Amino acid sequence: MFEWVSLSTGARPVPRPVATPLVWVAAFSGALVLVALLNALVGTDQPELALTALSLLAALLGLCARFTAAPGTAVLCWLFLNGFAIPPAGTLTWAGHRDTFWLACLLAAALVGTALARLVHARAAYRRISGGVVAAEPGDGPRDS
Repeated sequence: MFEWVSLSTGARPVPRPVATPLVWVAAFSGALVLVALLNALVGTDQPELALTALSLLAALLGLCARFTAAPGTAVLCWLFLNGFAIPPAGTLTWAGHRDTFWLACLLAAALVGTALARLVHARAAYRRISGGVVAAEPGDGPRDS
């Protein structure tokens, strides 16, 4: 005999992050596509645009990843940025301050994306547990005039 159970009852768990190897595969393929697209559209003379696009990719991947995936995501995006988005294409170089800054930007983007996702999920879980009631701060309500 089957018993019908409503799917909306009970506590819903916080979504589990995607496995780190899958995030890295997405970072590899996404960075490859982004850099190829940018090279075809604007060329290799605008690394700032490529850094911005790859930082957005890292942040988007961070939304569904664990914190431990952030360094690998940043390095994979940096490899494509350094290897193919700046001349000479296909050659990895290390220009101290520039590449350190690029790696820091990519790592920060991945970490911000992950932290933002954890914050949103924690807030949603708190609202589910507390029944959607959040204590009001003084001055939040309408004024009595």
